Amino acid sequence: MAAVLDKQTSDKVAFIAFIIPSFAEAYKMPVPEAYRYMEKYGGIDYLHRHWWALHTDNDIWTVHHIYEICRKNGGMR
Repeated sequence: MAAVLDKQTSDKVAFIAFIIPSFAEAYKMPVPEAYRYMEKYGGIDYLHRHWWALHTDNDIWTVHHIYEICRKNGGMR
């Protein structure tokens, strides 16, 4: 039997699944590398904590905000 996600969890997963490839495309890296980079430098945590506010912004700005978070945490992309 498959688990059913509530709407908020489903929306969060969909948003994160959209942003990771957007980040990868913007910074010219494969999606798995983008995920590892974001995980290592705090971008994934930032997404999980602030997804509700981020999803209302333009995806270009969201990707830029995540880049800035990663850069501030030592990412040098």
